[in-house]
Amino acid sequence: MQAIPSELQEAAAIDGANPRQVFRSITLPLLLQILSPLLIASFAYNFNNFNLIYLLTGGGPRNTLDGEIAGATDILISYTYQIAFGRNVLDFGLASAISVLIFFLVASISFYGLRKSKVMETFG
Repeated sequence: MQAIPSELQEAAAIDGANPRQVFRSITLPLLLQILSPLLIASFAYNFNNFNLIYLLTGGGPRNTLDGEIAGATDILISYTYQIAFGRNVLDFGLASAISVLIFFLVASISFYGLRKSKVMETFG
């Protein structure tokens, strides 16, 4: 918040903008430029949180009476691991297809977020 020049907010106040308009038009866009790479990195990290889930709970508890494959604490990565290695029937094709979809999902969200924050323009 200190990195946002106060002159911009003062100029908006002189032009007759109320505090809500100042926040929406000046403060929020400048904050998003700064926070966007951090939000994208935390989003990508959350998709790669397999080790925590697997070591603590193994994705369980599972309700095997209903025939559920996914457990209560499974995320998409640990569920993909269960499909590939955790059952009696190993389904490497389905697990690799899910992995490719995860990659494209994270890559497209990251690209959109970086493009929206215009971070790539300063480096390239």
